[in-house]
Formats: sequence, C-alpha cells, structure tokens
Amino acid sequence: MMRSFLQEVGISRTFLAHVKTHGDLLVNGRHEIVLKTLQPGDVLTMVIPPSGEHETVIPSEVPIDILYEDDYLLIINKPVGTASIPSKLHPDHSMANRVKGYYKRRGYADQITHVVTRLDRDTTGVMMFAKHRVVHAWMDQALRDKTIEKKYLAIVHDTAALEEHGMIDAPIGRHEGSIINRCVSEDGKPSLTEYWKKDTLVGADLVEILLHTGRTHQIRVHFSWMGAPLVGDDLYGGVKDEILDRQALHCHSLTFIHPMTKKEITVVAPLPEDMDEWIKAHKQ
Repeated sequence: MMRSFLQEVGISRTFLAHVKTHGDLLVNGRHEIVLKTLQPGDVLTMVIPPSGEHETVIPSEVPIDILYEDDYLLIINKPVGTASIPSKLHPDHSMANRVKGYYKRRGYADQITHVVTRLDRDTTGVMMFAKHRVVHAWMDQALRDKTIEKKYLAIVHDTAALEEHGMIDAPIGRHEGSIINRCVSEDGKPSLTEYWKKDTLVGADLVEILLHTGRTHQIRVHFSWMGAPLVGDDLYGGVKDEILDRQALHCHSLTFIHPMTKKEITVVAPLPEDMDEWIKAHKQ
C-alpha cells in the first residue's frame, strides 16, 4: 500500500496529510489515493507544496560561500564570528539569515531555512541546509543513523604528547555553575572523539578529528581534558594571539549519501585564512 511505503521511507503522517491536501500523489502519472496498492515497476511521484516564507527568519543581504547546491541540498562554508541560527540578541545575523536572503534573491518557492548541521559561532567550515521539509527529515535521520561523517581540523597546543592516532573516550556534562561551559564528568553523557595527527608545528599540532558522538563543545572539552587545548580557545585553556583570537577549529569535510541519488558525496571547505596563516607562521 502506498501509505505504508511512504512511511517506511521516512514520510510522517502529518507531512503526508499536508501533501494530500495541498500537493498531489501520482502513480505512473495518474492521481491516486494512499490506499493504492503499489506494484513492482510503478513510478510514484510526490508533488510537495511550497512551504512559503519563514516569518521568524529575517533575510540578510550578506552573501554566502556555496560549496555545493542542487534541488535538494545547499552546503555552505561558514565564516568565523557568525552563529548558525538566529538568537534574541542577534535576530538577523546568522547563517540561517544569510541563506534565507539567498533563497529570496533567487526567488525559490520554498524559503524556509532547514538547518541540518550546525557549528559554534567561532567555528568555521561546512554547514548543510535542506531545501525541503521531507529532505530535512531524511537528513536528520541520517545524522541519527551516523551515516553523515563530519571531519574537523584543529590546531592544539602540544602541551600533551598526543599519539599519531587516538580515541578520546570520556563522558561530557555541564560544568557546575555555568550554562555555557562543559567538562569531562562521570555523570556526563558518553562522548567519543577520534583524531589523527596531521602535522607537527612549533608549539602545536594540527589534528584531523572525527566525532563519534555530538556533544556541545565536545572537541574543545576533550582536547582540553587531554592537556592539549585548542589554540585561541581561552574558554578551555587555550591561548589567543594576534593571528588567532578564536578557537582554531574548522569543519573541513562532510561525507554523506545523497537522499535522492543514493550516491556518496564529499564536500570540502578550505582552511580559513587565520588558521592557514597561523600554521605557516609556526612551521618547523
């Protein structure tokens, strides 16, 4: 039955009802109801109605650096100093605002900014947006299934002798008395970080990182706990300087299975200027 098939591929009952009312369901080009029995070889077409504008996100005229775009996904390179989503203090200064402005300038029918992956304000690199509600649901499920792989590059102080390859397995929880800081805590949630040392610098190491869990500030907390805080990350023991006055953390690549083509795609964001300059200044 069509309804059962659609639910199996991640279409919720609520969204299916929305499509039935405002869109259409076609089997081999003909309108059909959800009770239709599907046969091998049938072509099912779902006509998804436009979502329109998202009233709570203010469009921004600031341009975006697009790494990948098709009819279903938009992947951008987030600069330093910009939040992923709006806040009460900054309602119009986030990547969601900039993407909304881009959609508006392009005249897209669906202008809701479906954020799939987020980054901290001062972390740079790859961010994924879904262009439609159903694609957003599919990619959220991919995150839960751990089939989206995000790799980071970080510059860490060499105050600890890091192995060439290692796993940091330590639970992370809230720091007592703070709503921002996190720490390694026996009462925290299981957290696992894998890393590879990529280069040895003067006073620091360049490491590539793969998160196996997604806790707040996980990379920053784990490396600080190891005795190798990120350069520039004064919240967790790192030291700022004239070149790097923020945590030296960059989401370098994103690998995923495309929800429509089922092909594996890897999108890479080049190192930001400040991290690249710091590395060049500290080459051995």
